[in-house]
Amino acid sequence: MVAHRNGLVAALDVGTSKVCCFVAKLDDDEKPRVVGIGHHVSKGVRSGAVVDMDEAEAVIRATVEAAERMAGERIQDVFVNISSGQPKSETFGVEVSTAGHEIGEEDIRHILVVGRNQFEGGERLLLHALPVGYAVDGVRGVREPRGLFGDKLSVDMHVVTAAPSPVRNLELCIERGHLGVEGMCISPYASGLACLDEDEMDMGVICLDMGGGTTSIGVFIEGALVFADVVPIGGSHVTSDIAKGLLTPTVHAERIKSLHGSATAGVADEQTVIQVPQLGDTGNERTRPITRASLNAIVRPRVQEILELVRAKLRASGFDKIAGNSVVLTGGGAQLTGIRELTHQILDRQVRIGQPKHITGLAEATSGPAFATCAGLISFAQQQEPEREHALVSRNLVAGVWRLGRLGRWLRDNF
Repeated sequence: MVAHRNGLVAALDVGTSKVCCFVAKLDDDEKPRVVGIGHHVSKGVRSGAVVDMDEAEAVIRATVEAAERMAGERIQDVFVNISSGQPKSETFGVEVSTAGHEIGEEDIRHILVVGRNQFEGGERLLLHALPVGYAVDGVRGVREPRGLFGDKLSVDMHVVTAAPSPVRNLELCIERGHLGVEGMCISPYASGLACLDEDEMDMGVICLDMGGGTTSIGVFIEGALVFADVVPIGGSHVTSDIAKGLLTPTVHAERIKSLHGSATAGVADEQTVIQVPQLGDTGNERTRPITRASLNAIVRPRVQEILELVRAKLRASGFDKIAGNSVVLTGGGAQLTGIRELTHQILDRQVRIGQPKHITGLAEATSGPAFATCAGLISFAQQQEPEREHALVSRNLVAGVWRLGRLGRWLRDNF
């Protein structure tokens, strides 16, 4: 597995509302086991992008140190999520000759490398280049081409790119904390890896990661991520609406949203009274009573706006008709009361709340949908092993040739 010398891999979820780090032990025959957890309230991050380098660095340092203390180990590199930089999806085809021989691992690696080299992203940064379907001699629908014979091997590749500045700012912030970035993964892909079943991925499913500053969309069909996008609105915007609408401090607005907020109307909303601390008061000396119906009249329009933007992006992409009949909600926003019902109403699909499935060792407090992205980064790290081994072999071969070249020159100069 992808791991450091101490056999560990680390995932870092840098979000608008929280920063989380999981340190996991990767065993060959078992699920990844989390041995270290750290999480802190996020600072210096807005809509998934770093806006204050010093504040963000301090929180990342504290989060990683907490996970290291719990694990009893030091980490050097992390896998990190990306939810900023306006991620963009594109799909294109690549074809190579296989000269009629049996298709093997080297042919798969070759066509993927050719695809990456052919892609022209301009100034945008390439985050993912994922195969979504193979064809052998024009016969499409091949899930596993290894072992087949053919003259031509084709692949449809899904590439995800992002604006470079937000990504590089995040990478620099992590490096200032004396950590290396082992890999990057967009948030809905990581959340899907953590929470989706194989059957869901095969039949088609939409994974919505509802974070604090963004809502990320991932569409999975036939086991592969085929579309990704981001809506730059999340749970923190709901909190901000409550704070402004009720004239209450943000910390109280967040608590009120968590305890009483709902995306759908309830039968007792008009009779339920909530005491709201007023802006400028340090204690509970001055509160204002409001009904739960008044609170949810603020919550519901913003959540509805987010889901309607998601629906519009799915329609514009063309995947709304073929993305299956189910939606899995992850992220902190998935914990809002009534979110399943409103999502079902707007997207017209079956909806469930996703929780990390493919990882062990999580405490109850960190096993919910809010921690799906961080858990999914561990699964993403496992998937990187073949490419990482190949890259390591290539680097070692290059280094060996360079050393042999130096030795040859030294021998010629001295003998």
